[in-house]
Amino acid sequence: GEGHNSAARNLALALEEAGAEVRVTDPCLLGAPVSTRWICKGYRFVTTRAPRLWHFVYLRTGDVDFSKQRMPLMRKPERKLGELVDTWQPHAVVATYPLYPYFLERLLAGNPAPPKVFTVVTDSIEINAAWLKVPTDEWIVSDPFTRDSMIRGGLPAERVIDTGFPVHPDFSRMTPVAADDRCDPFRVLFFTTSRRLQVRRFAKAVLQASPRTQITIVLGKNVRHLWPRAKEIRDAFPGRVKIKGWTRKVPKLLNSHHLVVGKAGGATVHEALAARCPMLVHHLVPGQEEGNLRLLEAIGAGKLAESPEAIRSAVADLLADDAALWRSMKRKLALHGRNAGAIAAARHILERSGSAK
Repeated sequence: GEGHNSAARNLALALEEAGAEVRVTDPCLLGAPVSTRWICKGYRFVTTRAPRLWHFVYLRTGDVDFSKQRMPLMRKPERKLGELVDTWQPHAVVATYPLYPYFLERLLAGNPAPPKVFTVVTDSIEINAAWLKVPTDEWIVSDPFTRDSMIRGGLPAERVIDTGFPVHPDFSRMTPVAADDRCDPFRVLFFTTSRRLQVRRFAKAVLQASPRTQITIVLGKNVRHLWPRAKEIRDAFPGRVKIKGWTRKVPKLLNSHHLVVGKAGGATVHEALAARCPMLVHHLVPGQEEGNLRLLEAIGAGKLAESPEAIRSAVADLLADDAALWRSMKRKLALHGRNAGAIAAARHILERSGSAK
């Protein structure tokens, strides 16, 4: 999933801003590029088209002892990680995916001065046992609810550090839409999946909820596949629809919109929280994304809306009584106040690894 990669890139940016020398790498992609790309494609297909099947797989991973698992497919990635550590001699290794600390435990065995190992947990509240069992010096987590959940799961409190999810450092320098905004127009940011029918139906639901709504449809890497459906909506609602393909401007988009509609991926949810942008979840992958939805609900900043009817109703409710519900969500997001997770995590990692300036 992209949440792991996003967390790694954002944390690297924050570490570099703090003066550290950083290398971002994916041992699986380096050691087994072809199979890794196929696995990623398979993951995206299954989570979108057969989420119940993925839920079964996800639950089974919690029973696997990765400390002893030596799958042939993983030998080259483990070897590649060992080469990187030997060549680079880092003060710290930060893993945003739970597999790599198990590699490091074997690779660093017998090392008299091993680097510190930090594990950034990219899920929230509902934490798979694969994260809880990792051999790591510390776990870096996104919020107090997740920290409490992991401590209840048996982890020592002093080693579970709540810094916030490593969102892009730019979030800390941007100004979100104010809670007292007129909400006219009411700008909605829509992150699509690869399903064409969903684009038209969900976008139409947002636009039919109120004449005040405008929508920005982000097609991402599916731009060619989804463009005809998105164009249909733009033509049917002139002046109210913008279409974007793949973009690097997600922080700016989230901070300039009143509401985001998207799937409950770790990066998307925490970027919405960082931008103080209330969220409707249109697609939920059973397992790791259930905790992200629970986090939104615990903060009071979002809800599940999996059908066009649910989205239309939810948007109408947000705008009722001079957008009273939307304004309440904005105030709760301001209290949550997590827009500098990468910066806080970078500072902590440098201090703990003896590299702080």
